[in-house]
Amino acid sequence: MPTFTYEARTLEGQVKTGTYEAASASELARALRAEGYLLVSVKVVAGVDPTLDAPKRSTKPAVSWLYRLQRVKLIDKVMLARHLGVMVGAGLSLNRALNILALQTTNPVLRWALGDVAEAVNRGETLADALGKHPKLFNDLFVNMVRVGETAGSLEEVLKLIARQLQKDYDLSSRVRGAMVYPAVILAVMFIVGGVMMVVVVPKLVEVFQDLKVDLPITTRIIIGLSSFLQRYWYIVLTGLVASIVALRWYRRSIAGKRFLDRLWMTLPVIGGMVRKVNVARFARTFGSLVESGVSVVQALNIVSNTLTNHYYRQSLAAAAEAVVKGRPVSEALGHEQSLYPPLVTQMLSVGEETGATTEILHRLALFYEAEVTRTAKNLSTVIEPALMVVIGAAVGLFAISMIQPMYSLVNSL
Repeated sequence: MPTFTYEARTLEGQVKTGTYEAASASELARALRAEGYLLVSVKVVAGVDPTLDAPKRSTKPAVSWLYRLQRVKLIDKVMLARHLGVMVGAGLSLNRALNILALQTTNPVLRWALGDVAEAVNRGETLADALGKHPKLFNDLFVNMVRVGETAGSLEEVLKLIARQLQKDYDLSSRVRGAMVYPAVILAVMFIVGGVMMVVVVPKLVEVFQDLKVDLPITTRIIIGLSSFLQRYWYIVLTGLVASIVALRWYRRSIAGKRFLDRLWMTLPVIGGMVRKVNVARFARTFGSLVESGVSVVQALNIVSNTLTNHYYRQSLAAAAEAVVKGRPVSEALGHEQSLYPPLVTQMLSVGEETGATTEILHRLALFYEAEVTRTAKNLSTVIEPALMVVIGAAVGLFAISMIQPMYSLVNSL
């Protein structure tokens, strides 16, 4: 087993050096990471580490299918930006830092991408250009902020700014997902239990009804008919369900589908307000970070337009960028979209443009709307829970009455 000498750092800058016996540099990196340290440099002093000494080969063919199926989590990108900033601040070359980060990551797609970026940087390409070759992993926001950092010689600060921005996006998304988990689980369980009842319980009750030869009410006959259909043609139901999911995903990705679904979400009670707040918070946070890092206002608007997922916000920001090119301020350009941007946003932006404190105003707006999203998410759970209970109660009551009513009819006829 090879022995390594290493240097590691915490995110606060505390340095740790020493020797360590491990199977590979990757195992050493994972062990140090478990202790809260980030591997900065490593060297074999005894033995051979195949991951360091073997000739490197491109792994792109092996992970091409993973590149399509497996996603890199947002939190992984947060850690990447944060750790890369620490390494750049410690004086490591970009190529060496990227190779060390590739050793530490457990995601095969990100590991391959970092290796590819390191090779490109080693050939003389800029980090921004190398990252730009992987648009599925690094969006326009990430790439352009890195480009500004490289041009201005402030890459370490920009990487830390990217990490903060991505962390805020992750926190915001987590709040929204957290609010939707409970109703999604309840509905899923309700459909599963309903399916089991239709396939297992109802057929046994049908046998009882046939033996008793009682007249069945219309609701009972409907439930029995549905149960019989599910038993006989379950494969059609399953195929239809899968086809519906695939068709919905395809429609969601089409331009017409995005327009319709994005508009639908914004018109729903309670949910529509949260959708607006989420998009405004992301706009304010991202736009403020870009302007703070030195990106021009027009370029920043175009980048944010490509970063947001809602079609109408993307469209409004692209139009705002064209208006700014013609000499209009951002607040005025966005002021015509009152259904998307509340008056508070445009008025605060106007104050920021007049006083020269645009980035500070944008960060305050982001904090305000992020807090509003948190509050709305909590209220959403409070509203959805009783509504779900009413729906579930109605479904259970209808089923119970439909199955028990023939029994009562028989008893009353005796």
